[in-house]
Amino acid sequence: MAAKLVTLPYFASVVLTCLLVVSVSAIPSKKINSLKLIKQVNSKGPYIGLLTVFPPEENAFLGTADFKPNPEHPFVDLSGRRYRVGTIYGKKVIYVRCGIGMVNAAAVTQQMLDLFDVAGIVHFGISGNINNSMSIGDVSIPKQFANTGLWNWLNPKGTVDPDDVAQLEVGKYNVPKGDGVNLLGKLSYSTEQLFSVSREPNDATTLFWAGVSQHWLKLASSLELVPSTKAQASCWAQGLNRRHFVDNAAYRDFLYKAFGVSSADMESSATCLSNGIPVIVIRGMSDLAGGQSGENAMDTYGSLAALNTAKAVLKFISKLPGYNSR
Repeated sequence: MAAKLVTLPYFASVVLTCLLVVSVSAIPSKKINSLKLIKQVNSKGPYIGLLTVFPPEENAFLGTADFKPNPEHPFVDLSGRRYRVGTIYGKKVIYVRCGIGMVNAAAVTQQMLDLFDVAGIVHFGISGNINNSMSIGDVSIPKQFANTGLWNWLNPKGTVDPDDVAQLEVGKYNVPKGDGVNLLGKLSYSTEQLFSVSREPNDATTLFWAGVSQHWLKLASSLELVPSTKAQASCWAQGLNRRHFVDNAAYRDFLYKAFGVSSADMESSATCLSNGIPVIVIRGMSDLAGGQSGENAMDTYGSLAALNTAKAVLKFISKLPGYNSR
């Protein structure tokens, strides 16, 4: 009996040790190495977070050669994406290409903020031009932007919610004008919920327009672009975010009249507000979003717009106080 009293605690300790070993070994070694690397990177923070969307924007940004990779920890690979660590004009930055669409932009922005010591986000790339007063190649830095991906598709006799922001009656675009009943009915654009660190948990507010950080916008308003880019930087404009590519003159005209916007893209509003850190959006006009005659010009002028945008981003970063490497 005495032997049993001695061996039971020993047996229990062996089982506990085995469970601990199994629990630790269940974590992939690659993930453990990534977390160690992130910890080392964060010891040199804080950083400015930089996000682009697709390869032409990344090529223009990295092609300037002003981004200098960190010689010790040049990148961290996470969830199929490469977070590049380095400096621009001595300012510490972490850059990533998120991918097209709001889901990608939101996932990458939150991953960056949750894992890295990032104190502000600069989201940049190309966009469609909705405002005829601007030209292809110009750079827009919107004071606010909206997500028009939240809408109700109603039948022709459907009732629009009085709280909705705008509505598009498809029948108004019949040819001949007003001829017959269009069974596509109408679209009614809604506000969305915003959860933020500035509010109590699960206490969402509703909004349509999301504003960028005012002190960063004021700083950006003083940008002077290099003459060779043949571009102007336009602050105080409004941007539009949607989940579809716009290449339709009638819809472009509707967006401008209904919302008074200058640019349209598919990611910007996914990088804003919730985390309570500075955010700014910088977008170059690559096409007329359907306002042109013939084919969309994005493939022709996308690289020019991306380069102009990259130069504006570099100018902005050079003016930001702090974030200096040590």
